[in-house]
Amino acid sequence: MIGVIFTSISTFFQEISVSIGKDGVTRRLQGVYTMGFLNSFWTILIFAFLITVVGQKFIFSLASLPTFSLRMFLEILQADVSVRAAVAADRSTYSFIRIITIPLLLSIDLFLGYRISSSQFAGIFLIALTLAFVFMSRGVSKVGIKLILFTAMNAAITLSLFKYDITHFNSVVAEQSIMYFVLLLYFFLSAYFRTGENPLLFLKKPRFFLQSSSNGAGSILQSFAYSFAPASVIIAAERSTAVLWSTLSGNLYFGEKNFWLKAGLMSMIIAGIILLAW
Repeated sequence: MIGVIFTSISTFFQEISVSIGKDGVTRRLQGVYTMGFLNSFWTILIFAFLITVVGQKFIFSLASLPTFSLRMFLEILQADVSVRAAVAADRSTYSFIRIITIPLLLSIDLFLGYRISSSQFAGIFLIALTLAFVFMSRGVSKVGIKLILFTAMNAAITLSLFKYDITHFNSVVAEQSIMYFVLLLYFFLSAYFRTGENPLLFLKKPRFFLQSSSNGAGSILQSFAYSFAPASVIIAAERSTAVLWSTLSGNLYFGEKNFWLKAGLMSMIIAGIILLAW
């Protein structure tokens, strides 16, 4: 239950960040690499605060290097493609299609021996069923669908590697602070050398400061949520609540069409959330 609550709050903050970033890239106020940098910047600062001030244990085992290195490579791809997909696709479409991660993670969790209750299984199944309606519906835009599908399938691997590392080797703060530092460095260098932007200068503007800090708060909550439940349950809650927030922002902020159709699909997902938290 705690993991689901953390996840619901985290997706709200992340939706604020992505919506500001998508609008900024569309209006050419920032590039995609700067958007990626801003999404990682405050996460690093919050992790540093947790380690140095709060006293969270920084535990990193060299035995985790094989799985951590693989995850690092896949996370760079994930972060890059995710930013591009978020900009290209409708907000609701982006969240709906990424539901495909859930059945993939369920299979992995069962293989790894995690126990999932019958109600949680039913919730995951109901959420996954919504995906079929999304693909069949003409009222949901399919722009950027290939990019979204890649992030959905790749996420099943990266999240499983993350869950494995924090279960057997590393603390959450160690695993994630190193990973986000790598992503921060990747996006900074890409923005500076490929598009000629200095992402640090954007932090002086209130709009981009809000974008960065919102994503940082959401990422921290999401990272710790995986300590309280199997990866399939957390990602189901994450994908589900993301649909809720993105459907609302898509309609209110970006003027996306077919709200009531998407609201109907969203109601199926909310039912799935209730089963997950039962």
